[in-house]
Amino acid sequence: MFTLRYLIKLILLYSLFAVSTLCASTNLLTEQLKAGQRTDGSIHAWIYFTDKGVGPLNSVLNRVQLCERSIVRRQKVRPVNPVTFRDIPLVADYVQAVRNSGADLRVRSRWLNAVSVAASLEQLDELARLSFVEQIKPVLGSYRSIEPAQELPPFSVARIQPVDLDYGYAQAQIEQINTHTAHNNGYYGQGVRVLMVDTGYNLAHTVFDSLDIVATWDFINSDSVVENQAGDYYSQHNHGTYTFSALGGYAPGELIGPAFGAQFLLAKTEIVDQEIQWEEDLYVAALEWGDSLGADVVSSSLGYLDWYTYEDMDGNTAITTNAIDYAVSIGIVCVTAAGNEAGSAWNYIIAPADADSVIAVGAVDADGIIASFSSRGPTYDGRIKPEVCARGVATACASATGSGYVSVPGTSLSTPLVAGAAAIVLSAHPEWTPIQVREALMMTADQADHPDTAYGYGIIDVWAAINFTNFDTTDPEELPQKFGLLPAYPNPFNPATNLTIHLDQDGVITLEIINLRGQLVTALRHEWLTAGEYTIQWNGSNYSSGIYFARLKQGDQTETRKLILIK
Repeated sequence: MFTLRYLIKLILLYSLFAVSTLCASTNLLTEQLKAGQRTDGSIHAWIYFTDKGVGPLNSVLNRVQLCERSIVRRQKVRPVNPVTFRDIPLVADYVQAVRNSGADLRVRSRWLNAVSVAASLEQLDELARLSFVEQIKPVLGSYRSIEPAQELPPFSVARIQPVDLDYGYAQAQIEQINTHTAHNNGYYGQGVRVLMVDTGYNLAHTVFDSLDIVATWDFINSDSVVENQAGDYYSQHNHGTYTFSALGGYAPGELIGPAFGAQFLLAKTEIVDQEIQWEEDLYVAALEWGDSLGADVVSSSLGYLDWYTYEDMDGNTAITTNAIDYAVSIGIVCVTAAGNEAGSAWNYIIAPADADSVIAVGAVDADGIIASFSSRGPTYDGRIKPEVCARGVATACASATGSGYVSVPGTSLSTPLVAGAAAIVLSAHPEWTPIQVREALMMTADQADHPDTAYGYGIIDVWAAINFTNFDTTDPEELPQKFGLLPAYPNPFNPATNLTIHLDQDGVITLEIINLRGQLVTALRHEWLTAGEYTIQWNGSNYSSGIYFARLKQGDQTETRKLILIK
């Protein structure tokens, strides 16, 4: 029989345990978040929300804001359900609660269902206690050096003139990938909208005077100024000026890029004197922005590795990698730099070049020889990378500091040439999906019959890609015919296992982990999803060995699978 004294002792012991557990949890969170601390004492972190306040389907879809151009593009790959759960805006009350904490709100992401903040430890601790906050992750950082461009000499008298257009300094890089033939046949990227994601752009150069720039946005300073401004590093807009001019510049007799007839969206996301994980988040925000404005092609001469290991280059880990794959799934052709890491301790491609559906670009010289710095494949899971190559040694582009022209090395400069090529291909075939554009460029490159991990499928041929017809005729993966939860893999597992769900219809799903007594251990998902297949990971690091069950529910349908955690 319990005595009052014994009961009080139990209550005190439980209270002490609860307090110690809370303190341990708080201390752990504090140590993790310190990794995001900046010199001013604030901590940069992402606040991930548990849900989007999903209500009736029509009400949810009415909250999505996409232009008609974006919807039409998506219908090429998602004719039935062009809008997905990721497109739903954040819950306004959740965002306001973050503001009320005093944290400085920096970036919103509907794709991540999260906001980026600069906050104190006390503010983050307050936010962590909110019921709708799923997790808080620090934004890591480091610093990098900047390589200068080389001024190009005056033209030599003996330079060869192209057939029609006078490409000036860009002649060799244009002809190497057979862009001039596409131009001579009337394809310049017209009708295509290209999103540039880079450091900024000096639009005062004459090479940009005739271009159709639809919109600009500086994601670093939250304004529309993409040139250098107060507080920017002196060379902030240099890199983007190089890449944009190489892709779309138009100054006959001096420099012409592949897709000078396209429309452009210019996003400024990269801080040139730092390499911080926040840039990845801005990158994702830029993709969302470009999607909402109807971007057809993305050119990103950016990449990330400082906070990753080679094992993370598996197509599923990096934030930008996952965002790229989603962008492709909604109809956007995504082209990115393989990286300049060959010969370094890293050597391999960088994120998001490891994405399954991206076109990762390596660099060659004027003779078609792979650059010594061009990052090598494969991905950690064994896929060939890069996909293709273009000129990335002494590539001609506009100067960011004057009216002249410079040569710049790097996969940063081969990438816009391939992205411009993709825009030209879409000019000729606006009905093609991103995967078809990717396949056409790869299968007509000069090493298509013997790809390797240096050149990938080789140097592209734009005109051959336009005329490619031998697409893989395998039927695309169909929507699941029935609701289901597949067996977990691996199983038994330690510490994580993957749960694949099949949804034959749109709707709200719940995926939970329960124990042998039927008690809830954790809720992995409670959200509205479109019909399709999804893989969700459960990490059991914080749970004891034993038998658990994964339970999937949608409407009146339920399915359960046994899980065995062994430590």
